[in-house]
Amino acid sequence: MEPTLHEGDVLLALWGARVEAGDVAVVRLPNDSWGRPRPLSVKRVTGTDPGDPTRWWLDSDNPREGVTSFDVGSIAEEDVVAVVRARLRPRPRRVGGRHTPAR
Repeated sequence: MEPTLHEGDVLLALWGARVEAGDVAVVRLPNDSWGRPRPLSVKRVTGTDPGDPTRWWLDSDNPREGVTSFDVGSIAEEDVVAVVRARLRPRPRRVGGRHTPAR
C-alpha cells in the first residue's frame, strides 16, 4: 500500500464497518493457486465489480507489487472484514527488537 501506508504502520480498523468505494480495508483474499489460504491483507476498495454489484473490486496503491482484483477477481462483501479509519502517529520504530514510538 505504499506510498499511502508503510510496513510497520499501526492502523485503527473498525471491524464490520460498512465499506465504500475508496476505503482502505482489511480483506480476506481468495486462496492462492495451490489452494493455500492467504493472510489478511490491507487493500484499497475501488468500487463494486462491474459484472456483479454485490462484490467489491480491490486495488493496491503501489502499482509495482501487491495482489489486486486483476489477479484474484472481486471479493464478496463478507470478505471485507474491517475498514481502516486511521493510521496512528507517530509511526513506531524498532529499537532493540521492540516497537517503541518514534521521537
